[in-house]
Amino acid sequence: MRKRQFLQTAAAALLATSALTSAHAQATPLKFQLDWRFEGPAALFVHPEQKGYFKDVGLDVNVEAASGAGAIQRVASGTHDLGFADLAALMEFHANNPDAPIKPVAIMVIYNTTPASVMALKKSGITKASDLTGKKLGAPIFDAGRRTFPLFAQANGVGEVQWTTMDPPLRETMLVRGDLDAVTGYTFTSLLNLEARGVKREDVVVLPYATHGVQLYGNVIIASPKLIAEKPEAVRAFLKAFAKGAKEGIAHPEAAIASMKAKDGLVNVPQEVKRLKLTIETAIDGEGARKEGFGQLNPARLQLMAEQVAKAYATKRPIPVQAVWNGSFLPSAAELDVLPKR
Repeated sequence: MRKRQFLQTAAAALLATSALTSAHAQATPLKFQLDWRFEGPAALFVHPEQKGYFKDVGLDVNVEAASGAGAIQRVASGTHDLGFADLAALMEFHANNPDAPIKPVAIMVIYNTTPASVMALKKSGITKASDLTGKKLGAPIFDAGRRTFPLFAQANGVGEVQWTTMDPPLRETMLVRGDLDAVTGYTFTSLLNLEARGVKREDVVVLPYATHGVQLYGNVIIASPKLIAEKPEAVRAFLKAFAKGAKEGIAHPEAAIASMKAKDGLVNVPQEVKRLKLTIETAIDGEGARKEGFGQLNPARLQLMAEQVAKAYATKRPIPVQAVWNGSFLPSAAELDVLPKR
């Protein structure tokens, strides 16, 4: 009797192990490229990876930090399936590369408003946008805030400014040293970098694009058209699992950063918790997202953005709006209900 029970138990364990091995072998592998390092916002993608939410829907997702080329270039080259990128930059890529064999498509909006802002120290005397006329501004040449500054300037009556270019790590240092009057950048990046250099938050003047007449969408999840055509269910599954993880991460930033710490031991937990909270506050959970719905967008606003980007970026040809956005893979309204109740 004991021998029979032992054999039955062993057989059941073997079947369970075989099933798990088979399920893992059949999981669809996906490579996801972030827009930057493993910092605050990245936790929204790392959390569902570490918690196994992607595996639960049959996916084997590898979330990678940016290194060298950005997410648009990685997905366009075919090395990655999905990524996290600025929508304005995606529009520029489509407009200037009409013959590219792979043109990534936006499938979910994460930053309903651009997190770009102009930041200056109070001691500079800059208190409002019009004070920037004639000043020396600085940012990396590819900075989203710098590239769309003409829209900010036009909306706020800013005259000519002088630009200084530097590598990203030097931007805030040059502002603190007095080499610059102001900088452009994502608020949750530059503001915390200034604090790390000994500047108190109350001593920084922040002029967010979103509250100064520039209603651009920010970062979106992008996908390869090849993935969309060949594995549409994988795209749906990815967004479903991501939304589940994002809801937890937005409600409990500490838990999301803990997941990221498990992936990258160099993560500064207190700093990145603060950064994620600032990201949620400035780019994710705003009035636009409340009105349009997390992950979604307004077609009229998208069209206006396309026209503004074409002008600001001086693209070679009009931006094909219908080619840069595909919202057909978004999860249900209930699954997209990720923002905390107010």
